[in-house]
Amino acid sequence: MDTKSRLTIGFIGAGTTGTALAVRLSQRGYQVAGVSSRSLASAERLAARVRNGCRVFSKAQDVANIAQLIFITTPDDIISEVAAEVKWRDKQYVVHCSGAHSVDILEPARQKGADVGCFHPLQTFASVDQAIENIPGSTFAIEAEEPLLVVLEEMAKALDGNPVILKAGDKVLYHVAAVFACNYLVTLVKLAADLWQTFNLSPAQATRALMPLLRGTLSNIENIGLPGCLTGPITRGDLGTIERHLEALRKQMPALLDIYKALGQQTVPIALAKGRIDSKRGEELIALLSK
Repeated sequence: MDTKSRLTIGFIGAGTTGTALAVRLSQRGYQVAGVSSRSLASAERLAARVRNGCRVFSKAQDVANIAQLIFITTPDDIISEVAAEVKWRDKQYVVHCSGAHSVDILEPARQKGADVGCFHPLQTFASVDQAIENIPGSTFAIEAEEPLLVVLEEMAKALDGNPVILKAGDKVLYHVAAVFACNYLVTLVKLAADLWQTFNLSPAQATRALMPLLRGTLSNIENIGLPGCLTGPITRGDLGTIERHLEALRKQMPALLDIYKALGQQTVPIALAKGRIDSKRGEELIALLSK
């Protein structure tokens, strides 16, 4: 089903996610008809990037009046407020883009006759330009029922994305997974860069030096997959190296000791699955990392 030619889309909220979706959907043939935002300047910037007759409104209701599918791309805390305030039409599509919340927060819109859904790009958006660049090819977590489900699946595919269908109860742990893969990766790189400062190299120098290793790791994850992509002393069962790591951390960076141990304990099962170590060495590693 091709909905592009007849589906009018509106955005309530003109932040990073809303702008990136609006720009890319308009480039793929969707009609982005209107946008509203508490900041009129933000709405005007979104409309200027779309450049296909997107109208700017000061009120959310005005967007709902002219569009069939409305994305609520406000901060998470006010999604339910918007859903409750707007007068929706029967069978109108109302969709939020929160990663942590289910469609339950759109219950006020459902009660007014709208079909509700969630369309969350599993991507990191540090700026509007970077978000527009990164959104094609992303995974999109979708919550919806027919007929909206098909519309959102088609939209994800139009963005060269991978649609993943979730139930309401899946969303919190789905979002936790994203935090581990994205936010905590940043934290781990920061901790690695902190260690480089012990031999008088700046965080910027450390980050630059670590980037090829990070890219190689991501490439291995993508091309080899788990558990085969794992390298390092745990996958080799190298107790002596790990003992030296622990001793160095105790002396110079004791705040990182428990983090190193906890991550190491979670890495042992991956090494076992890869097959480079046997269960006896795995038990020895766990014992060492539990001291």
